[in-house]
Amino acid sequence: MMRSLYSGVSGLKTHQTRMDVIGNNIANVNTTAYKSSSMTFSALMSQTTKRASGANALTGVGGTNARQIGLGVKAGAINTNITGQGSAQSTGNPFDIMITGEAFFIVNNGVSNYFTRDGSFYVDGAGNLAMTSTGYNVMGWQVDEETQDIKQDTVTALRVMNEANMTYPPEATSQAVISGVIDSNDKNVSSINGLSRNLNFYDALGYSYTAKLVIKQSDNPHVFSLELDRILDSTGKDITDLEGKTMDVKSLVKLSEQPRSMAKKTTIGMDTTAYKWDGNKLTTATTPATQLADLAAMFDNGNLKPLTDECFTVDGVTVTVGEALDNIAKAHGYEGSTDEFLKLAIKQTNDADGTETYVAMPQLLYNATQGTEPAFPLMTAADNTVEMDGRVFDGIIVNYDADTGKFNGINVESPAYSTFTLNLSALGGNFSDITVDMSTSSNYDKKGTSTLACSKGDLKSLGTGRRVGEMIGLTIQDNGMIYATYDSGMTKLLGQIATAMFANASGLEKSGDNLYSATLNSGEFDGIGVDITADGGYMTSGQLEMSNVDLSSEFTEMITTQRGFQANSRIITVSDTLLEELTNLKR
Repeated sequence: MMRSLYSGVSGLKTHQTRMDVIGNNIANVNTTAYKSSSMTFSALMSQTTKRASGANALTGVGGTNARQIGLGVKAGAINTNITGQGSAQSTGNPFDIMITGEAFFIVNNGVSNYFTRDGSFYVDGAGNLAMTSTGYNVMGWQVDEETQDIKQDTVTALRVMNEANMTYPPEATSQAVISGVIDSNDKNVSSINGLSRNLNFYDALGYSYTAKLVIKQSDNPHVFSLELDRILDSTGKDITDLEGKTMDVKSLVKLSEQPRSMAKKTTIGMDTTAYKWDGNKLTTATTPATQLADLAAMFDNGNLKPLTDECFTVDGVTVTVGEALDNIAKAHGYEGSTDEFLKLAIKQTNDADGTETYVAMPQLLYNATQGTEPAFPLMTAADNTVEMDGRVFDGIIVNYDADTGKFNGINVESPAYSTFTLNLSALGGNFSDITVDMSTSSNYDKKGTSTLACSKGDLKSLGTGRRVGEMIGLTIQDNGMIYATYDSGMTKLLGQIATAMFANASGLEKSGDNLYSATLNSGEFDGIGVDITADGGYMTSGQLEMSNVDLSSEFTEMITTQRGFQANSRIITVSDTLLEELTNLKR
């Protein structure tokens, strides 16, 4: 038999193998992250009929080359273009991730680690990040509970949706800022009720509250009082009476226990056609008169009774202490402003040393029941009007420079502070103190309109507090770090997708389902992996890597393979013809 027959057969087989490789490439032209393969040929072996000889210097005969007859072809190598980057395909799915670079995702089937460039992931029923095609868990690094940073240790499954991650814990507000302009010409600032501003804050359980602050002008147009009026819960309910324990300036500035005059002198009066005082009782001026208040029943050992306590009964209807106070305030022109009425005061001078103190309305009313001075002057005023010297002030004093309008500080006396503290922890429960910064406020002309505003958090937006947050999304950064976002505006690091890199990535062995296994020639996986950015690579969320098969090259290779196969088949047919001629020599 002729050697050429076997050479042709080897050529057919080898070209068939090459066609198999090409066919597999074309079949996977749309396979996610598929890496194309190519095949190279090598000579099978050669039969040496004569060895090479060297030149003979004695005879002068030159050397001759070896005589070798090739015996066919074989597949030299099948190489995978594993480092060739495929094009990007946008999917819009945040769990679809494309790697740019030479790294591989690490996935695990519960027993072994595999490696893939297929970043089509989803979150399974257990909350694990997994491959869409196989369900294998995506491996990565967890967050250190103490530092809240990524701990690069042996890779484990990334469980991104567990009970601990579905919500973000609440936090109490600890900082606030009051900024903007106070206009001395603002009628609200100089009014009885003052300029009201709301500071919204959270307690430690994430419940929302509103602290109602009131700013009022003193007899100095650049000095203002700031008081905490009340605190409302999210339903608008006044949760407590904070009088007497409202504010503290960083627990350093101690306000005088004596009332202060922080307002211009105020003249108050009573409409004698509608009201009259009968001893300690306030009644209507009608006949018969209707009792509206009884001072003797409103105090207990010199202290005003709780507002909800019974004061007296009229025609079977109970009137509480609070209602009686409302009636007194209304009779003297302070309807709806009972608290402000009770802060009115008169000045008293000590004859011995000349010191001045201010006696507030509750004490004046009580003195009237005891026949001591100073008592409520309107009960005995001849013209039913009286000038009050000022008002009790139990908040803080805010000063602005008279020339520049800039903030000078809090407190009348030195030192002055730029912050004060809402001493809410005194309420107990889940309340925390709030440090309020006023350094960015100013005192300018704004055409009669003040722009003062309160906001949670300090000047760097820290200490804002928050309610409990529900997870609303997951984001994956280019370094593989996975963050949860919450409807409270917070974010939380859940873990990081680890990657593997190999000294010879082409040495990886295909394991089906777009997976690769490490081999002796690829290099071992150390169980920890690397940060993808360490080698300049990165991940892109919402995109998948497409196959790197080049159809134009594959079709060209197909043509040359077809012609090679065709030519090898001709070797066999021609050799057969020669053998036929040989057998025809004998007829």
